[in-house]
Amino acid sequence: MDSGASKGWSACLQLEFALRRERTVLVRNRHSGPLVVQRPLYPEGGVCHTCILHPPGGVVGGDRLEIDVLAEKDTATLITTPGATKFYRSDAKKVVQKQHVTVRDGAILEWFPQDSILFPGADAEISTRIDLAPKARFMGWEILCLGLPVNGEVFSSGRLLTSLVIYRHNTPLLIDRLRVTSSTDLERCAGLRGFPVIATFVATACTTEMLAPLRSLVPQEKKALYGVTLMDDLLVARYLGRSTFAAQGLFTQIWKTLRPKIVGKSACPPRIWAT
Repeated sequence: MDSGASKGWSACLQLEFALRRERTVLVRNRHSGPLVVQRPLYPEGGVCHTCILHPPGGVVGGDRLEIDVLAEKDTATLITTPGATKFYRSDAKKVVQKQHVTVRDGAILEWFPQDSILFPGADAEISTRIDLAPKARFMGWEILCLGLPVNGEVFSSGRLLTSLVIYRHNTPLLIDRLRVTSSTDLERCAGLRGFPVIATFVATACTTEMLAPLRSLVPQEKKALYGVTLMDDLLVARYLGRSTFAAQGLFTQIWKTLRPKIVGKSACPPRIWAT
């Protein structure tokens, strides 16, 4: 390994989507370091399905990943990843992942990265900011797993600082932060209550009529906690459990319920989710 790699990877990805002849097209795709996109796919007409790849397959101490996405007026884009992002033991060096999404008027952006798994000893700062124009629409999720519950490994060492903020026309709709600095934070009643998986689903342009069918959904895990709230037109669903697969399965059901009403199309799961 060369001296540059020993200090961690620095990667940046800039994407811009624009409308061309009733089809959303990736008009700007600039990257440095190990962050790239596959060829955009069109399984449902003009909606552009894009998969962001991180070829190393995991991040380690000292890595810094930055993603910037711009959805121009009247575009329709779905962004996902091919698999879980793994944050390995940091060895006293922090990992930083920053994501900034801007959605213009009339545009629809669906942001569905697969889960992030923090191995014991990881030190990570993960931030996502969504900036919406007054008539923009957005749906997205964030699924985090602390430790390796399948192997019985608890996130007993390491740190996590995560933030999800959503603004519409420079007015905050949601400011959500989570800080984990010790194993005690995992057990608090006001914290994670002993659950290693925490997930959040958000959607704009929602109404009170949408709440009942979502609240009737039942998580696969009997002991998991799940709730849905509405703040003005912003819907927020939260999940606490022990399985990222259960979280994504539940959120996929929410997406399938909401998409026809928000996007005007039935759900079309990305092909990569089935692999």
